[in-house]
Amino acid sequence: MHIRDIFQTRRTTFSFEFFPPKTDRASDELFQTIAHLQPLRPSFVSVTYGAGGSTRERTHDLIVRIQRETLLTAVSHLTCVCHTRDELAAILDRYAESRIENVLALRGDPPRSMPDYDRARDAFQYADQLVAFVRAHTNVPDPRGFGIGVAGFPEGHPETPNRLKEMDYLKRKVDAGADYICTQLFFCNADFYDFRERCELAGIRVPIVAGIMPITSKDNLARMAELALGARYPAKLLRAIARCGDDPDAVANVGIHWATEQCRDLLDNHVRGLHFYTLNRSDATRKIYENLGVKDSTGLE
Repeated sequence: MHIRDIFQTRRTTFSFEFFPPKTDRASDELFQTIAHLQPLRPSFVSVTYGAGGSTRERTHDLIVRIQRETLLTAVSHLTCVCHTRDELAAILDRYAESRIENVLALRGDPPRSMPDYDRARDAFQYADQLVAFVRAHTNVPDPRGFGIGVAGFPEGHPETPNRLKEMDYLKRKVDAGADYICTQLFFCNADFYDFRERCELAGIRVPIVAGIMPITSKDNLARMAELALGARYPAKLLRAIARCGDDPDAVANVGIHWATEQCRDLLDNHVRGLHFYTLNRSDATRKIYENLGVKDSTGLE
């Protein structure tokens, strides 16, 4: 389903994010996770995308498999980094042939194995340029073209300390043709509400989906701190985790409780959508659904 139709028919969207598996065994395990989450009837699921060639192929393969073997709507990540215009066009053509209608257009980061990569070699330097390119791509069954999402940063983009310019850059992405914004993870809802108000002041009118990642372990917390540069961890959350000591179940319970309360408050304040960064696991997301009393995402139409 085209992302515009999803937002038109659902007052609140629920979506999940997965990353492409590195092995065939991991691929089978991921499909078991997807099978566990499918009864929740998410509005859509997204698959991350790396600049490396093998990761690109696994993203495409996973997206196509979701499209063919499930009833889910898939959104594929697409990045500027390590790409020519012809390569990007070929990827979009492959998606169109597989009837994949939606992408999340990102600037992206070079692979860690390429620390000296020269971004000047990329066809596009910024996400708004990629959005415009995808919007102009006409080899798509739907006359509206691809549905396009872009990223937003409630706590500020780590490379843009000027918060006024940050909103200018986001507005450029929306004006280039983005249909919705999906935010980076955050742990303090006040940051999201402020971000949403600043979007409104900037004239941004597309739906804004809140990114939620429940903490499930201390290792998970440390990894998130590495990947989500600039993420702010409230002292109350850190104190609650510290009280758990070395009990992994207690840490997971604290993380799920915190994420549940975030979601409850966001729903009470009319969030347009909730996007769960699942880390390819289903337990935490299912427990949050149960805590919220939501049988499936269609219950909030």
